[in-house]
Amino acid sequence: MDELIAAGASWPGVVAVSGGGDSIALMHLLAGWAKKTRRPLPQVLTVDHGLRDGSNADARKVLRWARAAGLKAKALRWTGPRPQSDIEARAREARYRLMGGWARDNGVAAVYVAHTSDDQAETFLLRLMRGSGLDGLAAMRPQTPYPVAGFRELQIVRPLLGLERDTMRAHLAAKKIAWLDDPMNGEDRFARVRLRKLIPALEEAGLSRQRIVAAAAHLSRAREALETVTAAVLARVVRPHGADLHVDVFGLAAAPREVGLRALAQLLMAVSGQAYRPRFERLERLYDRLADGSLGGGATLHGCRVFFAPGREGVFGPGTLTIARETARSHGKKSASAPVP
Repeated sequence: MDELIAAGASWPGVVAVSGGGDSIALMHLLAGWAKKTRRPLPQVLTVDHGLRDGSNADARKVLRWARAAGLKAKALRWTGPRPQSDIEARAREARYRLMGGWARDNGVAAVYVAHTSDDQAETFLLRLMRGSGLDGLAAMRPQTPYPVAGFRELQIVRPLLGLERDTMRAHLAAKKIAWLDDPMNGEDRFARVRLRKLIPALEEAGLSRQRIVAAAAHLSRAREALETVTAAVLARVVRPHGADLHVDVFGLAAAPREVGLRALAQLLMAVSGQAYRPRFERLERLYDRLADGSLGGGATLHGCRVFFAPGREGVFGPGTLTIARETARSHGKKSASAPVP
């Protein structure tokens, strides 16, 4: 924590507590650190997703445990219709949106989450299965911008990335601190659960969690180098044009492919306001259309319209690309732009 604070992590913060062993351990560890260093105590947020019977009772139990530890705690409930597919991702987004709204309304700038080295390994494998590029495979950072659009002032902080899940549970057991085991963590309909069950077989074959985490760390260092180069490319090939961006498509295509892909993703995120990169396969398809000159009348991706600027607006000449935010009005218009499949 001392290293994180020195690196700019905001305090006081709120702790996201599901009731599982990792988040309960983080809650107690942060409370102990705050008391030892004479800092304000953290507050606790728990989210009741309402996806199973007993979730409300579990949320109340988390509140009791937090208050018994001397911490203020609040339960947030996800309301409205439930998704029929991609439940994990939708629940995650709802969770972060609820916590982000509470943190912003209460003047808190950081949400502390209990991701461990096990989560690093699982996330690497999940993203590898989904065909992610370097950014997706690189290790989670100890501090990151908030992962949902609309909360630019918030940050996520992960103090436990260097520790293992078993270490957390051993610590709780030694302290005789209870935690919850979510029954949904055993349901094979969730990709992370299926993958978690495969990891012992991977370890038996020689692919240990530690090696996966080390690979993600190597990719993180590569990511940092690429970020430096990408920033230099963007400074050369991008000019603001009102709410849109003008891009020198020839300069973008001349960059090394990985740098060009990263630059294009950053431009789409900046214009759309979305916190996540586009799906890598779709990003590649759009980039290839820009590089080989087959964009035609334009395309849409990640909440953006991408098309060549009229000649009189071409600050980079005939290779001036415009990236504009897609609006409800543009959806209603008949357009030559085609979505990137």
